[in-house]
Amino acid sequence: MSNLIYEAVNWNRPTSDLAQVFWDQQWKQIWFPEEVAVSKDIKQWQSFEHQDTYKKVFAGLTLLDTVQTNIGMNQIANYATDLQEKAVFTVFGSFEAIHAKSYSYIFTTLCTNEEIDEVFEWVKKNEYIQYKANKIGDIYDAIEEGDTESLWKAMFASVMLESFLFYSGFFYPLYLGGQGILRNSAEVVSLILRDESIHGVAVGFFAQNIFNKFSKEKQDELKVWGYELLLDLYQNELKYTDDIYAETGLSPEVKAYIRYNANKALMNLGMDAMFPEEEINPIVMNGIRNEGSTYDFFSQKGSTYAKAKVAPITDSTFNFDTIKRF
Repeated sequence: MSNLIYEAVNWNRPTSDLAQVFWDQQWKQIWFPEEVAVSKDIKQWQSFEHQDTYKKVFAGLTLLDTVQTNIGMNQIANYATDLQEKAVFTVFGSFEAIHAKSYSYIFTTLCTNEEIDEVFEWVKKNEYIQYKANKIGDIYDAIEEGDTESLWKAMFASVMLESFLFYSGFFYPLYLGGQGILRNSAEVVSLILRDESIHGVAVGFFAQNIFNKFSKEKQDELKVWGYELLLDLYQNELKYTDDIYAETGLSPEVKAYIRYNANKALMNLGMDAMFPEEEINPIVMNGIRNEGSTYDFFSQKGSTYAKAKVAPITDSTFNFDTIKRF
C-alpha cells in the first residue's frame, strides 16, 4: 500500500480565483432537456424543408459534446493541480453529458430510429467533423503530468471547442427559432449555449492564470501555436459549413458567425482577435429572444422551458417490483 497523503478540497479557504463563482453559476443554470416541450415542434418538422441539414447539425454537435464529456473535461480535471478548479471542471463535464443527451432527446422526438441511425453513421464518415474531433482530442490526450504547457494547450483547445467550433452548429436552430420555426428545439440549444458560454469564460480564465506564469519567450511561442491551431480549425470549419449548409444557401452567414465566435474564443483566452468585425445575422445574435420570449441569458431558463412536476418520494418509490417493465 502506498503512503500518499491525500488532500481534501477545502472550499472554506479559496485557492483559485473565481472557482466558487463559476461553480455557483453553473449550478444555478441546472436544466434537463425533457423539461422542454420539443414535441410541440413535431407538426412543423413534418413539413420542414431542410431536415437533412438540421439532423446533420445536431449529429455533429453530439459528437463534439461526446468528446468534451469523455475526454476533454476529464483530462483537464485530471491534470489540473488546484482542487477547486478540478471540481469545477468535473461539474462542467457533467453538463457536457447533458448537452449530448439533449440532442438525442430532440432526435428521438422528431425522427425515426432509422433516420437517427443513418445520421450517426454520417458522423463517423464525415471527414470534416472527424478532423476537428481528432485535432482537439489529440491535444487533450497529449497532457502530461506536471507539464503546465500541455495543460494550457488543452485548455486552449477546450475554449476553441466551446466558444468557436460549436457555433457552426448552433447557428441553424437559433436562426430558425428566431423566426418561430422549430422554436422549442431552439430553446434547448439556447440553454446549451448559455452553459457553453460560462465554460468558455471559465476555462479561458484558468488558462490565462497558467499563461501568465510563463516567460515572455514561451508566451510568444504559445501564441503562435494557438493562432496556427485556430487557423487550421477555421479552414476545416469553412469546408464543414459548406458541406452541411449546402442546400440552405446560409453558408456565408454561418461563416461570419463562426469568425465572430473565433474572436470571442480568443478574447476568453486573453488574446487579440484574428478576424475583422463584420455584420452578423441579428436573428442569430439574439438567439431565440423574439417577441413573446422571456429568455434571460444568466438567470432564467427560456420561455418554453417548464419545470417538470415531480411526485413526492414515498416508501412506494423504492418498491421496484411495482415498476412496469416493457
